[in-house]
Amino acid sequence: MTAPFTSIPDSAARAGASPSAAALVETGPPRVTLRNSYAHPFDSAIAAARTCYSPRLIGPDEITEKQRVTIGAGTYFGGHHTVFQHAHFEFGLENISRHFVWSFLHAHPFYNSEQQSQRYVRMDRAAAYVPEESAVFGAGERAIYERAIARAWERYRQLAGVLEPSAHAILSDIWRTSADAQSKRAQKVARQAEKRAIEVARYVLPVAAFTTMVHTISGIVLHRLWRMCQANDTPAEARRVVAEMVARASEADPQFFSRFDNQPLADLPEHREAPRDGEVFAREFDARLGGLTSRLTGYSRDAGAAVADAFRAVLGLTASECPDAEALDRLLNPARNPYRRETLNVGMHAPMMRALEHAHFTFAKKISHTADSQDQRHRMTPAARPLLTLADTCAPDYVTPMLVRENPRALAIYQRAMEEAWEAKNALLDRGVPRELALYLLPNAKAIRLIESGSLLHLLHKWTMRTCFNAQEEIYQASLEELAQVRTAFPELGRYIGPPCVLRAGISTPVCTEGSHFCGVKVWLDFPNIQRRI
Repeated sequence: MTAPFTSIPDSAARAGASPSAAALVETGPPRVTLRNSYAHPFDSAIAAARTCYSPRLIGPDEITEKQRVTIGAGTYFGGHHTVFQHAHFEFGLENISRHFVWSFLHAHPFYNSEQQSQRYVRMDRAAAYVPEESAVFGAGERAIYERAIARAWERYRQLAGVLEPSAHAILSDIWRTSADAQSKRAQKVARQAEKRAIEVARYVLPVAAFTTMVHTISGIVLHRLWRMCQANDTPAEARRVVAEMVARASEADPQFFSRFDNQPLADLPEHREAPRDGEVFAREFDARLGGLTSRLTGYSRDAGAAVADAFRAVLGLTASECPDAEALDRLLNPARNPYRRETLNVGMHAPMMRALEHAHFTFAKKISHTADSQDQRHRMTPAARPLLTLADTCAPDYVTPMLVRENPRALAIYQRAMEEAWEAKNALLDRGVPRELALYLLPNAKAIRLIESGSLLHLLHKWTMRTCFNAQEEIYQASLEELAQVRTAFPELGRYIGPPCVLRAGISTPVCTEGSHFCGVKVWLDFPNIQRRI
């Protein structure tokens, strides 16, 4: 049982005072439940392997012990792992940190998650990952750690309160609400203002904050997660959580893991690197960006021609029958290609849309930890993300949202929250706490510098979704910048890209696919020049 959270009085908070040592955060071990799984995961995998070389379909009830030994070992150790991909495990995960999710669970494309949203769920309780006490993390270090988390939560509350009137004023102007606070439109604006306020206030919360999720992976991915659980910024937490996932899966079918000697890798090449001065890397990377959030650093030289050629190959057309301009118009113009207006992302399943796989683009990008946690959910535009334990900075290094920048009182609270987070993190490092543990105190606002690539097919989907005014602010800004640079380099491609309302205007109804979440602005009338205000 943990002690209740105690608020910092406003006067003390403004002065930067620490909360009482008795103000502990809610914490506890990870909770892992197996919500759903296959009836016979291991035997089903062996039956699938047997089916490959049988004139008929083999069922799991036909598998013998000899086949479990010979086929199981032969496929697993021979690297023929697709047979273990058929079985899936659906986990419920609670009391896991957002830092662990970003650094490990979502750092690969082979999963499906539905995660509690900090954008739309008010974080009323200070609940976070707290390391177990040890020789390097004793009572003194824990006190610093918990004070920092409790203080960050108080800044969150303050910031949300300060930002809500600002958000309300902007949204009221956009929606032209009347003075009647009881009108349906006024009530909607009030609800949206609260959501916008907590969406931005979450930037000051620590990456140690707990999250809850439904997480589904295949059997082979679970094997890989166990093998690679040290390969991230949160190895202690990762090993503990994945061990629980393996235990729950083993309760459903002991054979799925017990037949193979799969132990976590320990001597990882990344861990041989020593932490260095992250400021030097940050300065070089930011200079490369030149003031942009995302800069185009590489692309297929003949992207338009390559896509047009692939389009003709799909339909069996000659260049004289379908010149490049005609091919691109047939493929990208939403008036001619109904696939472009589909809300169900069918690009990979549409033969002619797969022609877009042959143009690739690479971007250098700088966004916050919390924005990148959303950005990495676009699993088909993979990125090389940093190990923060190797690129830590002594000085505060963060991103500031637009709503905060435009509110002097909010900005003062925000900047103080950033200073407090880094001061606490540095204090732990000075006391010999491993960087892995100290970095949990970094705020969601922590700047993440990454390299991201993708084919035009998958970037097209991302840009369609993320140039909508409802998209997360930083990802929206990055997408606009990426689109502008692609439009400059390849105008024949860029002129067909925009949010759903731009693609559908004058062609399909409804124009906006967001329904009751319509942003209130007719973006399609002046995209991409129209300015987003919130």
